[in-house]
Amino acid sequence: MNVATALFRNPTGALVRCGAVVCLGAAMMSGCAGASPFAAAPVDPDSPAAEAILAAARADRAYPKFSDIPEAPKMVRGPRAWASAVADVEAARTALYTETAPSTWVLQDTEAFAARAQAAVAPPPVAGAPANTEAFARDARERATPPPSPR
Repeated sequence: MNVATALFRNPTGALVRCGAVVCLGAAMMSGCAGASPFAAAPVDPDSPAAEAILAAARADRAYPKFSDIPEAPKMVRGPRAWASAVADVEAARTALYTETAPSTWVLQDTEAFAARAQAAVAPPPVAGAPANTEAFARDARERATPPPSPR
């Protein structure tokens, strides 16, 4: 069923929202009217940092000048050099995607690969004799000290 959406619109909603925004804005502006952001804030004289704060807030300090701003760097890459670098990165990405596409490699000759890998590594160390293990455990027990008893 095709019904005009104008039948379901609430024209008073927009008016109420607009009125609420105006009232909220007026309330916010009236809250800012009493306080000046440029007024000096009071400093607690009992504060250990009061002296440092007052010294830092003094107006008779040397302020920076526009001549203190360093010059623009001269050795800057130009737009053509940036475009060339971007093209190089895009070409490397395309080459990587081409080389690693799903249909570009297959598993074959895995037994020979596994044999070469096993021949390249040293065999695992042989486990110690049971007598060595017992001697290690006995030595560890002798060196161990029990925790102090709670009092």
